[in-house]
Amino acid sequence: MKTDLSKYNNAWYKPGNPVKRILWYFFNVFFLMNPWNPFSGLKKAVLKMFGAKIGKGVVIKPGINVKYPWKLEIGNYVWIGENVWIDNLAKVTIGSNSCISQGALLLCGNHNYKKETFDLIVGDIRLEEGVWIGAKAIVTARVTCYSHSILTAGSVATFNLEAYGIYQGNPAALIRKREVTKV
Repeated sequence: MKTDLSKYNNAWYKPGNPVKRILWYFFNVFFLMNPWNPFSGLKKAVLKMFGAKIGKGVVIKPGINVKYPWKLEIGNYVWIGENVWIDNLAKVTIGSNSCISQGALLLCGNHNYKKETFDLIVGDIRLEEGVWIGAKAIVTARVTCYSHSILTAGSVATFNLEAYGIYQGNPAALIRKREVTKV
């Protein structure tokens, strides 16, 4: 059997009102993806206007890309670095005191390569409190990064990361436990 993209059909997937999606496209380009907008407050206001739930003290750097803000929930004191892509075809939850470093990708969608029709697959991503996603790291659909876990730079999480675990590589493997000291 061969892949036949002429048979691809994701009509079942309804991410939101088409007019809202078109409006979001332009707001996303002008306010979030725009490297000339350094203002976290403006980005947070625009995200909230489109349905995102955002806590206090959130810092959003320039050049980020969010697919659907109405599927995004961010806790308190979260840092989101430059050029982060939140490709949230499904719900993304980011716990308080988490850091998503520059160029990281939260990827809620994929395709079923085993089917001729290359069907769309979507799944939620959940980052619990204190999680750190390193620069250029990727978290895939249906992954939970439990409390204070770390995914190091350039690594790929294709399965759940245990609490306080430090993960590295592709696919990410546990390399040691994280110890957080009180100041």
